[in-house]
Amino acid sequence: MCNLYTMTATVDEIRRVFGSFEGERVNLPPLDEIYPGRAAPVLRREAGRLRLDTMTWGFPGPMAAKGRPVTNVRNLDSPFWRSALDMPERRCIVPVTRFCEWTAEPDAVTKRKRKIWFGLHPTEEAPDPLFAFAGIWRPGESGPFMAFLTCAPNALVGAFHPKAMPVMLRPGDASRWLDDERTSACALAQPYAEDDMRIIETA
Repeated sequence: MCNLYTMTATVDEIRRVFGSFEGERVNLPPLDEIYPGRAAPVLRREAGRLRLDTMTWGFPGPMAAKGRPVTNVRNLDSPFWRSALDMPERRCIVPVTRFCEWTAEPDAVTKRKRKIWFGLHPTEEAPDPLFAFAGIWRPGESGPFMAFLTCAPNALVGAFHPKAMPVMLRPGDASRWLDDERTSACALAQPYAEDDMRIIETA
């Protein structure tokens, strides 16, 4: 389960990768550590146009374990998620530059689980290329909330975290996730190609 990621891309880079959008935020500060309960940028459709918003990571609700928000969506057939997945207007994409999974077992020396940071291979344009998680969102009294989908891990992630990995979208998949009917959109919930990913660092 992914409970930590980074988004350090600029607004201009988000536009370059995902296309033009509306929104009040002209600049975004680098977000080196985004944990559940913190605000993060998302892109969603509003009246047919792409919009940049800030939402709190984690859905409140009856499925929240011991009062904690639900951050990852695993069972796409669950009634708790079905209504949001059925409505394209409740889908969003979550811009990401890298994400972290903790090792399943503690380190033999430190007795602590290690952080493994994953991302895409660097390009001339970006050392940490931008991608996105497939997300869903809902309004709330204190503002909107978002969570993102997970799926079975690929070999790279599964070697350290065998349970799941986030559903990663290529730029060309963003419109399909935001606009297609449920079956087509949810078919994107597949492991990302491990050859296109790398381990950025281990901590």
